[in-house]
Amino acid sequence: MRIAVLGATGRVGSHIADVLRERGHEVVPMSRATGVDVTTGAGLDELLAGVQVIVDAATSPSPDEQEATAFFTASARNVQDAAARAGVERIVLISIVNTDRNTGGYGAAKLKHEQALQAGSVPVHVLRATQFHEFVEQLMEWSRRGDVMRVPEMQTQLVSARTVAEAAADLATGVTDERMSDIAGPQPERLVEVAKLLGADVPIEEQPADRDDPDAVLWADGGLLPGPGAKLAGPTFAQWARLAVA
Repeated sequence: MRIAVLGATGRVGSHIADVLRERGHEVVPMSRATGVDVTTGAGLDELLAGVQVIVDAATSPSPDEQEATAFFTASARNVQDAAARAGVERIVLISIVNTDRNTGGYGAAKLKHEQALQAGSVPVHVLRATQFHEFVEQLMEWSRRGDVMRVPEMQTQLVSARTVAEAAADLATGVTDERMSDIAGPQPERLVEVAKLLGADVPIEEQPADRDDPDAVLWADGGLLPGPGAKLAGPTFAQWARLAVA
């Protein structure tokens, strides 16, 4: 199959492209580096010629809700229009587990992305994933405050980007009538505990959630955990971390 991957140089998009190639498919990487601008539609028609499926793993360059929403809704409109012109059969979108429970921020913008893309004529399957293993180190750096790291109070069920990529590849090359599915790691974990597995040159502490912030409460009280119908797949964070530092 000829499959286009939006965000093919990103954290999960690069794995999706690798998995599809390993399975013998022709991958069309789509990013600014290949001349595609999803916010204007530039380059989409040329690269989608002959493409049967699109996997959309693109991320907003900004975490700000308004900027991310503008990026995602423009992208959804342009991708759907170009996909319809090219005769694309379906689109697989990578999203976030329980993103519809966020009241603001990037999560709320991602929900707008899902809705805008699903409003088009080309069928869309949304694959919602929990936070990636690779997310932990980044969040640790964001949480550094001088001589301590105060990571947010969070319950999550971390999953590796490679595992999500394999599920996305299955959806891209298979047939399903479902419009949405969830994927998560094998077990619930607290962010502060997995962060300590990576270690740091300063102490790592948990920053208690602001109970007046509904999204902070969502993170702290298990609102990011998958429901009973989610696909659970390893490795655990500890297993992944051992391989990552080997």
